[in-house]
Amino acid sequence: MNTEIAAKALKELGHPTRLTLFRCLVKAGHKGLPVGHLQESLQIPNSTLSHHLSSLMSAGLVKQHREGRVLHCIPQFDCLEGLIQFLQEECCAEETC
Repeated sequence: MNTEIAAKALKELGHPTRLTLFRCLVKAGHKGLPVGHLQESLQIPNSTLSHHLSSLMSAGLVKQHREGRVLHCIPQFDCLEGLIQFLQEECCAEETC
């Protein structure tokens, strides 16, 4: 992961609603959650939820998958793990033992 991609992901996660939304999805696991469930859990209007999901998708943190009439939001754990690795990769690199 490069600096620009990491900065975009961190920017999108820097909003309290998007962070809460992403944490709900991560907690749900690899299957994700239906949009309707997220809307009920967060108690925000559908248009607001759509805006926040769009931001998370543009950063590569979330993908959507349709099953019939149900739209599922799926956290992208590869992106999350890449972001964590990016933040930790040079941890204490300049520290002398």
